Amino acid sequence: MPVFEKPPIETLTPARERWTPIFLEHGRLEVDDASVKWIGADRTVFRLPVASLSVIMLGPGTTVTHAAMKACAECNTPVCWVGADGLHFYARGLGATHDNERARHQAALASSPPKRDAVARRMFSVRFGDCSIAGKSVKELRGMEGLRVKALYADLGLKHGVTWKGRNYNPNQWDLADGINRAVSAANAALYALSTAVICSLGYLPELGFVHTNSMRAFVLDIADLYKAECTLPAAFEAVALNPAVEEDEAIARLKFHLEDRKILSRMPDEIAALLKEPL
Repeated sequence: MPVFEKPPIETLTPARERWTPIFLEHGRLEVDDASVKWIGADRTVFRLPVASLSVIMLGPGTTVTHAAMKACAECNTPVCWVGADGLHFYARGLGATHDNERARHQAALASSPPKRDAVARRMFSVRFGDCSIAGKSVKELRGMEGLRVKALYADLGLKHGVTWKGRNYNPNQWDLADGINRAVSAANAALYALSTAVICSLGYLPELGFVHTNSMRAFVLDIADLYKAECTLPAAFEAVALNPAVEEDEAIARLKFHLEDRKILSRMPDEIAALLKEPL
């Protein structure tokens, strides 16, 4: 097996200081010359600073060696497999977490109905901002959230001159979806990958959510939903406004701008900790 020198734990870059995700498709990820290297089908070859990346997103036509996955795990860099159309998030490869204190804390909150609801209310409080949620049940807040998001879609459509007919797509007939639905899905898939990377790097459990509860990435959906209004949705509408026949990579490029401009990656660790802090 090619040799990749495992970096000391204390030298690994914290999640908040890492670069935004990198998306790769149609090529091979391997270890060569003591570094992780990408070899594209177009014969592009470059080394990846895996210890500085928040997540590596792999699309169709990708192969990855055991040595490359081992290197990513040793650098605490998650790898996610996503669909080229941005709709599907297939799987993730976990980085090596170094203790389970945060996972145990999260599990204790999620397993207590009063504490789980308290965390969910904190999440809704972030989404609604100055709007009071006092006296509202979690069920009522879910309904309010649906109305808020519908209004946000409509406002963004008017702002950018993009026709919005609703969040409507069929995973089995993806090519029939309109450009804005494809752009939203592409941006959301990238945000899910980034959220997964931060959650796993910090030692939390993607499966244990508070607003979402039935998905195997429920906590990922909880956290990603907090940032859609300020990054994925503006990115999607801007991309379609610039090019009605938008490709998914254009939406992701706009998303990267918003992620960096809003400092989402550096904010996530502290904001997740604040949501899960005691007392509740």
